[in-house]
Amino acid sequence: MIVGFIGLGTMGGSMALNIRKAGYDVVVNDLRRELADRHVEAGCTWADSIGKVAEVADVVFTSLPGPKEINLVAFNEDGLLSGMKPGSAWFDLSTSSPTSAREIYPRFQSKSISFLDAPVSGGPTGAASGRLAIWVGGDEATFNKYKAVLDSVGDQAKYIGPIGAGSVAKLVHNAAGYTIQAALAEVFTMGVKAGVEPLQLWDAIRAGANGRVRTFDRLGGEFLQNKWEPASFALRLAHKDVSLATQLAREVGVPMRLTNLALEELTEAMNRGWESKDSRVAMLLQEERAGVLIDENAADVDAMKAKGDF
Repeated sequence: MIVGFIGLGTMGGSMALNIRKAGYDVVVNDLRRELADRHVEAGCTWADSIGKVAEVADVVFTSLPGPKEINLVAFNEDGLLSGMKPGSAWFDLSTSSPTSAREIYPRFQSKSISFLDAPVSGGPTGAASGRLAIWVGGDEATFNKYKAVLDSVGDQAKYIGPIGAGSVAKLVHNAAGYTIQAALAEVFTMGVKAGVEPLQLWDAIRAGANGRVRTFDRLGGEFLQNKWEPASFALRLAHKDVSLATQLAREVGVPMRLTNLALEELTEAMNRGWESKDSRVAMLLQEERAGVLIDENAADVDAMKAKGDF
């Protein structure tokens, strides 16, 4: 099997090397020839165009900045669509738009070429060590066919669903991360300005309930199962706690935009008469706005959680 790899930047460079270390014949390309020096030293073959990668590869991986670059690699005169063989496959490891992926897919499918969106998560350190999550959308049989190659790139390669599903998962993950980052900055500065030494505050909150549970595990209980009673922690108590926090912020002069939004959600949920339900019942308000109902079987949630523990 010949593996093509296009895009040897911070993430792609390490991922391509790991594929080579796994024993695959790897053909590489990048706009900057010098980035491939270490790959050639490791036994990879340099191709001076995308078309030459496409011609020889059984499967192509790309790691690119975004939709614009992905479309150029795909549809340029010397791009992947014009050069790849029927029966071959392209996995795009970039973080990109699911809409773009769904537009690309039928054009490659019409030439009997499989296209899968497969964004990765783990950062440069994970790319170097091979400890990456890879979320794949597209044809499941193609995912299974090339699973061993994916396993040389990351230790958590998962099939998520049809084309675009991988990109949706990545955007959910990243948007959550940066929103949480903003909220942490907000509440932590409040704590420091209220008089607690930063390292002591950090050490304390890491030992609390939020510090002991992985972020997305919190979705698996009440929220995914649409189960709000009996309450693990009642809404009225959560409303009291966040009210006290915003009061403290006012006293010490710290703006709390996100926390005040959270308090508004809790207040609206209280006004619905949900004060004795679990505090996470306020999440139902966003389901209503989004027009979705999430109601998964408890056994299925537990099985998925066990499957994903690592």
